[in-house]
Amino acid sequence: MFDEKVAFSVLTEVCVEKLKGYQKKYLKGLVHGMKPLVFVGQKGLSPTVTKAVDESLEKHELIKVKFIDFKEKDQKKEMVGLIEKETESELVGMIGHIAIFYRQQRDPEKRKIDVPKR
Repeated sequence: MFDEKVAFSVLTEVCVEKLKGYQKKYLKGLVHGMKPLVFVGQKGLSPTVTKAVDESLEKHELIKVKFIDFKEKDQKKEMVGLIEKETESELVGMIGHIAIFYRQQRDPEKRKIDVPKR
């Protein structure tokens, strides 16, 4: 029997490989000296903010997003999940009110970051 849901989830896992712990550690080291590129203010996660995150990831691959008005952990966690989903990126880590996102450049010629694979 062919199950479409199983086939889709297998394909999704193959295409989008989750970052492993040592890879996240490596990326955190790279992002250390960077300043946040996107700020989430009192209006929250608007289409404009999502577009800014998407464009920044396209250009830089690794970015910081700062939550200015959202101090509650649950609120930030929910927004981080939405950003990951809408931009097809992955959360590398969260330090205080700053979230770190990574998405590998689709074009191999434009890739700036070479994530180690053991």
